Amino acid sequence: MRITKTLCVAAVPLSACLVASAVQARDCSGYDVLVNQISDTMELAKGHSLTVSKDASIITTADPKDIYNLTTGACAGTFLTTPDGKTRGSGHCLRKDKDGDTESIEWALAPGAEKGTWRSTGGTGKFAGVSDSGWWQGAVADGKMVVTSWGGTCK
Repeated sequence: MRITKTLCVAAVPLSACLVASAVQARDCSGYDVLVNQISDTMELAKGHSLTVSKDASIITTADPKDIYNLTTGACAGTFLTTPDGKTRGSGHCLRKDKDGDTESIEWALAPGAEKGTWRSTGGTGKFAGVSDSGWWQGAVADGKMVVTSWGGTCK
């Protein structure tokens, strides 16, 4: 949410007022529906594997006016599973909205964690200069489809 503040000094004409624009942080959340397009797992030894994945992605939010609602694109990443049974992962997503504005994020999953992290890394149009970040967690998986819930602080 953008908030605009106007500052005027009594001794100057109204046209000389300074206008400052500030960005107020807000909680944001939604779902990311991912459909796997490509997945390749290489097992180097028993219990030690690397999976490379590319997924189609669509974000939904409860607020239809949220800038992230109905952004679509792709996510790609790698997952490393070690002999102790822990998996870590990292990757990137690139999405576009109906106006053609793009946003990119990077995500990570620490070894053995149930929740991962994400942060904005760039964008165009309404996504330019965004510094949003937060968490994500798997909600449901069915074959090639995975739904994650996500939340965080958005500006």
